[in-house]
Amino acid sequence: MNYLDFEKPLAEIEGKAEELRAMARANEETDVEDEAAALDQKGADMLVELYASLTPWRKCQVARHPQRPHCADYLSEVFTDYTPLAGDRGFADDHAVMGGLARFKDRPVVVIGQDKGNDTATRIARNFGMARPEGYRKAIRLMEMASKFNLPVVTLVDTPGAYPGKGAEERGQSEAIARSTEMCLQIGVPLVSVIIGEGGSGGAVAFATGNKLAMLEHSVYSVISPEGCASILWKDSEKMREAAEALRLTAQDLQKLGVVDRIVDEPLGGAHRDRAATMQGVSNAIEKMLGEMNGMDAAALIKARRVKFLGMGSKGLAA
Repeated sequence: MNYLDFEKPLAEIEGKAEELRAMARANEETDVEDEAAALDQKGADMLVELYASLTPWRKCQVARHPQRPHCADYLSEVFTDYTPLAGDRGFADDHAVMGGLARFKDRPVVVIGQDKGNDTATRIARNFGMARPEGYRKAIRLMEMASKFNLPVVTLVDTPGAYPGKGAEERGQSEAIARSTEMCLQIGVPLVSVIIGEGGSGGAVAFATGNKLAMLEHSVYSVISPEGCASILWKDSEKMREAAEALRLTAQDLQKLGVVDRIVDEPLGGAHRDRAATMQGVSNAIEKMLGEMNGMDAAALIKARRVKFLGMGSKGLAA
């Protein structure tokens, strides 16, 4: 288990409990179960206390946890018959973006998502979830195919943002993001999105501009990272805690503003502590969101999407 900075006291307690049990295994005459159980209870109580009122910055840390379920995990557990499709038919295949045909509860869909990787090799291969222009153009190609064959689109968002490298800019990064966002708005099929970790900047908006948007309880969605915001506004990236507060990037804040339609509960301690329960919650949310659009034709779907985005923020501002 990888522990976050604010979880260090919990790590010490759980570590001591495991040490006691290791001693007991090495020496069968040692009886430490009562002491270990007391530490377990203390750790459980501390976990509840830590997660009872997470600050926005701590939510950012949880959303970035390296053991959090990634797109590839959802593709293997939530969807069936997944057939990956590669390339943008123009330049290359971007491994930060996964997508293809699949079945969701026996319903054919097109699924698209960003994946950060789960170890050093896959993180490098997937560029830490930061898509280049060809990744967004691949997403556009898949959405066009979904529209042609009248298939719902499900997007799974988890990116710190679009890749800011020189090559990406030379190949039209901003244009690719804008066209992907435009395609999300224009397609005449249901489009539902789930922020499963980080929803960073335009790199996330280009996938999440759909009819329905859900966020995991401790995921975040913002126009810029707290560190980037702090560097611009305060000229000090160490002000990221203040920036996280100001950005209103939590699922709870965004639901109040009308950006998010549904919040998916996470297991106590974050999605990584019970991956199966997390993915079941996401599956249920996708099913409900798609069900809410049953019977809607292309014109109604596009109109509902337009009304949704034009109304964003009015609820929170009125309050």
